[in-house]
Amino acid sequence: MPRFIVGRDRAQATLFPERLEDYVAENNPVRVVDMFVDGLDLNGLGFERSEPKETGRFGYEPSTLLKIYIYGYLNRIPSSRRLEDETRRNVEMMWLTCCLSPCYKTIAEFRKDNGKAIVSVCREFVGVCRGFSLLTEHQVAIDGSKFKAVNNRDKNFTEAKMKRRQEGIEKAIAHYLNELDEADRAEPEVGLVNIAAIKDRLEKLDEEKAKLKVYERALQASPDKQLSLTDPDSRAMKTRGSAVVGYNVQSVVDTTNHLIVAHEVVNECIDVTLLSPMAHKGVAAMGTTELEVLSDRGYYKGPQIVECEESGITTYVPKPQTSSSKKKGLFTKDDFVYEPDHDRYRCPAGEELARRHSSVENEMVINVYYASTSSCQGCALKSKCTSSAQPRRVCRWEKTYLMRCRLVWTGRRTRCSYVARPSNILSER
Repeated sequence: MPRFIVGRDRAQATLFPERLEDYVAENNPVRVVDMFVDGLDLNGLGFERSEPKETGRFGYEPSTLLKIYIYGYLNRIPSSRRLEDETRRNVEMMWLTCCLSPCYKTIAEFRKDNGKAIVSVCREFVGVCRGFSLLTEHQVAIDGSKFKAVNNRDKNFTEAKMKRRQEGIEKAIAHYLNELDEADRAEPEVGLVNIAAIKDRLEKLDEEKAKLKVYERALQASPDKQLSLTDPDSRAMKTRGSAVVGYNVQSVVDTTNHLIVAHEVVNECIDVTLLSPMAHKGVAAMGTTELEVLSDRGYYKGPQIVECEESGITTYVPKPQTSSSKKKGLFTKDDFVYEPDHDRYRCPAGEELARRHSSVENEMVINVYYASTSSCQGCALKSKCTSSAQPRRVCRWEKTYLMRCRLVWTGRRTRCSYVARPSNILSER
């Protein structure tokens, strides 16, 4: 006999077969899913068909379909067809569903018809985590991810894409009309064949042109000047290295146990206006009045940070470097010291930059500071300050006093971030 571990004989009969319960360990996550779903009031959460009808064919209990959905989420199985296969071959899924195997269409329709109820289940789960004291640090991180929609890129239109498509059709029509002229001058037999084919192509182009006119009217009526044919609420969004037609999924994650406490699916292409809404969702989910929020520089926007501060939310957001002065070898705004007592700046040469005028940009009052022309013209550091003949100008939002610079340790390097805090500052450096 070989010296290897030998398995059972498949043909061996047993008097008392093993239970399905014996194949699922005590610490298996499916036991938590089973206990959590069984403790929910599915009728109160708004699930359809949670109360069976007295007549008709028997249906699956919503709790069984919800367990399948949650199991697929935990194991990265989004496809309803794959979930159906798992109910037949996966021991964990067999234990979870008591050996039931719903059709993939039943699973898909359950997910489609109970979207709002599933969101309520997520809220209930956060409440359970809060009850087990898993959300006690009151610190969250906010970030977004781009998820591809069913809509193909060819089925999404912007004003620029619509213009290019129309120009392409016009060029194609001009090309075929030119071919018709050549066919008229060609041999009769060849000309008849070419004319029939070309006229058929022209008819298809006219149909496409008429469709584009309908799409253009719908595009102009859209608030953000985008039109998606398959998924109407999906939008073209930039990702790293390419673009995708999809959704922007925002997540609020607890920094201690890495639990998603709140989420939202939006079709805004950038994150700059989403800091305050997602931070308030985090406050509601965490059940606290004070919260620390971490996010990347894509969320940096002054009004959003101030709105969070006024609600008691402390934000840590790196400030993006949008100026090209450093690349040009010139002084940056950080080299100019703001003196709040006199409402003025002081340049690296020691000259005062007084406030000259104000303007409104994107509903923000911007104050403009610069020194007198005479003092700036004779400055020895002017070549490092500005390449213009006019004095160097420094712009400042009127509510910048609510934002103070703080160093944040990220584990690998120290980064400069801004925290909303109502305190008087002596310097912005």
